[in-house]
Amino acid sequence: MKTWNGYQRGVNLGGWYSQCDHKEETYDNFIKREDIKVIKSWGLDHIRLPIDYELIETDDGKKLDSGFERISKVISWCREEGLNMILDLHKTFGFSFYDGDNEKGFFENEKYQERFYTLWERLSESFGHHSDMLAFELLNEVTEKAYCDTWNRISIECIKRIRKICPDIKILVGGYYNNSVEAVKDIAMPYDENIIYNFHCYEPLIFTHQGAHWIPTMDTSFRIPFDAEFKKMDEAGEKMLQQVTTGFPGFAPEDTLSEKYFENIFAEAIKVAEERNVALYCGEYGVIENVDPEDAVKWYKLINNVFVKYGIGRAAWSYREMNFGISDSRMDKVRDELIKYL
Repeated sequence: MKTWNGYQRGVNLGGWYSQCDHKEETYDNFIKREDIKVIKSWGLDHIRLPIDYELIETDDGKKLDSGFERISKVISWCREEGLNMILDLHKTFGFSFYDGDNEKGFFENEKYQERFYTLWERLSESFGHHSDMLAFELLNEVTEKAYCDTWNRISIECIKRIRKICPDIKILVGGYYNNSVEAVKDIAMPYDENIIYNFHCYEPLIFTHQGAHWIPTMDTSFRIPFDAEFKKMDEAGEKMLQQVTTGFPGFAPEDTLSEKYFENIFAEAIKVAEERNVALYCGEYGVIENVDPEDAVKWYKLINNVFVKYGIGRAAWSYREMNFGISDSRMDKVRDELIKYL
């Protein structure tokens, strides 16, 4: 399968310019220059930088130069440290993966879509010349499967407009169900040789999101160990999850997590990527802070072994806080071991 060199081992900088309060204090202090040095010292080759449209646009869609200057600064930090970077639009006007943002109408409103194209044209004009170390991710986590055809149309149109400005920059495209690996087969055919297929993996969700307060049906006191039998995970998932999950097809009730589990859920996407000669990239994967750190390391090791086997690039969620922080103090005793598996 095609491999995306330079983007094999990365980490997200969530909570800085996205999923935040969008205050100058947060912009100035959540991540600093020293953090980029730390990431480089971990042996990683890139960062994924999520941004919300509020960073770079006013409420009525006018360009915010201050936001562009902030992005430019991050690019310069990465270039100085020899790190590559993905610029990920985590929220656009009219759409967010998170219902609580109350962004609605993007997939139905052509004016919102036009604003999306304009945003990417501005980003292309400002940063497209960094194509040797920068990639663009069009939109984070399309939710409903019903949006699939519309999203394919929008993504192709956006790519066409970017290509008029940036003919060779790598562009990441994901699919429905929040970039589910299941959706890879339904992503539009690659526009050209510089398209990357993107997915996220937090499977099994009942393990990686145990006790997650943002899942309405989740018991926040619920805990389950890494070595729990699939029967117990499945029973808990049916009770406490409303999201679409892959389940445990092909495994016995007494089986536990293994590399084979991840190979099975990635198999179709790998086949599609091979047939279309496109690289696969996992833009998010990680384990909630409620999980015992030693169990978290075990999960990272399994999924990483499969990523390496098939040449799938990836970026862990997330560097700091966001309920998944790898640099947080709770991970101090296991971090040296954990970063081997990023």
